[in-house]
Amino acid sequence: MTFDNPITLTSGKSEKASTEKKNEKNFPLIDARGPRFGAMITVLMLSLSLVFDSALPLLVQGVVFMIGATFGPQRTPYASIFKRLIKPRLHGDVPTEDVRPPQFAQAVGLVFVIFALLGFASGSEPLFLIATSMALAAAFLNAAFNYCLGCEMYLLLTRAFTR
Repeated sequence: MTFDNPITLTSGKSEKASTEKKNEKNFPLIDARGPRFGAMITVLMLSLSLVFDSALPLLVQGVVFMIGATFGPQRTPYASIFKRLIKPRLHGDVPTEDVRPPQFAQAVGLVFVIFALLGFASGSEPLFLIATSMALAAAFLNAAFNYCLGCEMYLLLTRAFTR
């Protein structure tokens, strides 16, 4: 069995150079700190939804997840904030990773948000609370400990189906 690890560490010399890098299979590499920053905002949005029992932050987060799942996490509004405000203040090597695991994680987050919105719309408080809390827990793990559950799911599924 061969498995190409899609997560790599490289140093980027410039913004333009780092965004144009590709891995050996021609998939884009992204700054690995960007999805973690996005996870921090996701924690805030999902927490607001739970604290205020509101679907609006959940809906906004769902749109962000949809953009990330469709076009990649580097195209989300959170990534734009990271690129404009945070990344210019960071120094040193730029850790990069394959875009596919975080993009898959965005799709998983979208599924949980859809279930949470269905629970909210149907009046099913347990569905709303459980789905939102599960997405919140995953985002918190990424934001606080740099552990992406959706990315790990992607890697496990890739290993399982490439045998």
